[in-house]
Amino acid sequence: MANNDWWFTGAWVILLLLMQSCKSFANNATPQSAKPSDQSDEQLVRVNKCCEKFEIYNDSECTQVNEIDYFRPVFTSYKGEHNVSVKYKFVIGLPACGSTQSWPICHYQGSPDKLVLLEDGKLRHYTITQEETEEDQHIEYSDDEQFDDTHKPLFYDYPQGQYCIERAVSTTGSHRQILYASVCLAKDKEDSGFLPRKVVNPLFHGISIIILLLIAIVYFVLPTLRDLVGNIITTLSLCLMVAQAADLVRIFTEFTNHVSFITADIILYFSILAAFFWLNSFGYYIWKTFRSRNVFLRVTDGRKYCYYSFYVWGSTAALAITAVFAHFFLDIDSDKKQNLIADQETIGWLGIAIFFSPIACTILVDVFFYITTLKLINRRNVYGRIQHKLRANFIMFALVLLVMTINWLFLCLSCLQYEGLLYAHIIVNALQGPILLYICVIRQKHVTFLLKKSCCYNEPPSASDWGDEMHYMNGNNY
Repeated sequence: MANNDWWFTGAWVILLLLMQSCKSFANNATPQSAKPSDQSDEQLVRVNKCCEKFEIYNDSECTQVNEIDYFRPVFTSYKGEHNVSVKYKFVIGLPACGSTQSWPICHYQGSPDKLVLLEDGKLRHYTITQEETEEDQHIEYSDDEQFDDTHKPLFYDYPQGQYCIERAVSTTGSHRQILYASVCLAKDKEDSGFLPRKVVNPLFHGISIIILLLIAIVYFVLPTLRDLVGNIITTLSLCLMVAQAADLVRIFTEFTNHVSFITADIILYFSILAAFFWLNSFGYYIWKTFRSRNVFLRVTDGRKYCYYSFYVWGSTAALAITAVFAHFFLDIDSDKKQNLIADQETIGWLGIAIFFSPIACTILVDVFFYITTLKLINRRNVYGRIQHKLRANFIMFALVLLVMTINWLFLCLSCLQYEGLLYAHIIVNALQGPILLYICVIRQKHVTFLLKKSCCYNEPPSASDWGDEMHYMNGNNY
């Protein structure tokens, strides 16, 4: 019995040791750390990164960099505490915006846009108004800070999956270190500001460019319209078309690495100034012709067009050089910083004043031409064929003056940075092209007559260097 008890006790000890060994083996074989690891992975804050972990943006392209140049996000708490310690993980890839519009945002020193990565992984985008001082632009904004209603910055929080953030390096411009983000534009922001400014406005500019080009082609292709008035209308239309193209470049402020906004500004104001000088030449020609006793003048006088060209381009170039010189050497730095688009300078208030003051003077002179010419027309009782043509040109001059003046006034008002005035300028600028097409082509019976002769009846346009009122002397389309 003693031997049996000993063997029974030994068997139990061996069984217990085997059970303990199996349990230890099972514990070692089972990934016990998997569950805690999964839990800790879920607790990590996800940060959406545009490029791979070892890449950053270099001139809008993902470029591999050394480890010391990796992008390391800096987190800010909702209370405004900067550089908060947060455990995070990167989620690589651009945001899936679906039907909404994706939009780039750049953050650098002095930029109107500020990007703040919150402690829960959301991206906050602050929109800084131009009225804020430079000192206010360097502070970190939080919900607990006290702001006046007029100086409180606007912001929008983009949740995870609706943005990607990246460090960018630019080889052009004054700011090399840039914080870049691609966000899914919110519906309310898209409906309020994006659609009219970034979609409707460029569309209107494109339509205006096509219409102005059509006017220039009509007056240039038909030989009988290539008189002095026709050449002026053609050149004026081309000036307005270039102005529309330059203004179109200024709309897309995110392409800072591809265009120079100050160059676009100079081209815009130069073209507008030249257009008003050509309109002034048009008014002077009408005024002088009606004052002349000999109204039977050859219409296609090339020398007169050359004289007017010297006047227009010489005056415009001199004033443009003066405005650019005043901007770079006479304007104060504080005013220059208030007129920044992204990191680029634009023409300041002093340069704009030098560009726009002569335009106001030409409008006053054109009003004088209109009033005095109208008095001369009212005194006459008998009109010949050429007088009727000159009177039609006078009416066309008056209507073009009215349209261009109204559009210029709304352009001046849009510089005040009020949304209502900006939208009003967008509408007025969109109407300028169609109205000019009606005034210069559709309303002119002799122009539509020539178009019908050339297009509908397949009659080649005459190569005569005399005006159409001489070529179709026996017609009734005047």
